[in-house]
Amino acid sequence: MEDVLEVYSRPHDPRRPQVCLDEGGKQLIGDVRPPLPVRPGVPQRQDYEYQRQGMANLFMVFEPLAGRRQVEVTERKTNQDFAGLIRRLVDEWYPSAEKIVLVLDNLSTHGPAALYETFAPAEARRLVEKLEWHYTPKHGSWLNVAEMELSVLSRQCLDRRIADLEALRREVAAWVASRNGAVAKVEWQFTTGDARIKLRRLYPSNQLQ
Repeated sequence: MEDVLEVYSRPHDPRRPQVCLDEGGKQLIGDVRPPLPVRPGVPQRQDYEYQRQGMANLFMVFEPLAGRRQVEVTERKTNQDFAGLIRRLVDEWYPSAEKIVLVLDNLSTHGPAALYETFAPAEARRLVEKLEWHYTPKHGSWLNVAEMELSVLSRQCLDRRIADLEALRREVAAWVASRNGAVAKVEWQFTTGDARIKLRRLYPSNQLQ
């Protein structure tokens, strides 16, 4: 916890951007019958029946201090999907960064091993060396700002029926463009000092004074 809080206390540095990564799912749901269209004074109406079209995965990559996010929609969340995301993070989204300070949780797919399983050793090493890895503790996902941004995405964009991957990608891309355009930043206020007072129960009680 203190390691992640120390990262959030650093000032913004474009050469070493602080990037949070998380992932979530979206149930794809299609209509059995076409919705009734909007009319003056009458909202669109949907039939209660629907068709399940499977699940999609959404990777959220969020730089809180710059108000910049990318969302990638995939069919799965395998080691290969994660590795491909990391390569885009390094080569396409932050190509000029000296080092990317990456905050993420402890899922089994979230680590250098996924890169070595997907790419040749030299390529995997190149990507690993561009990253400074910081993991949230178990039961500490609230420390990942990307989780909060996924919650915003869910409320503002995903809380309705979306039938297929292509429609989901279009809707998410429009949300990303709008939110990035608004430069919606997050400035973390909870410090290590706050944690040692408010979360004192989480610290060992037998420390030497």
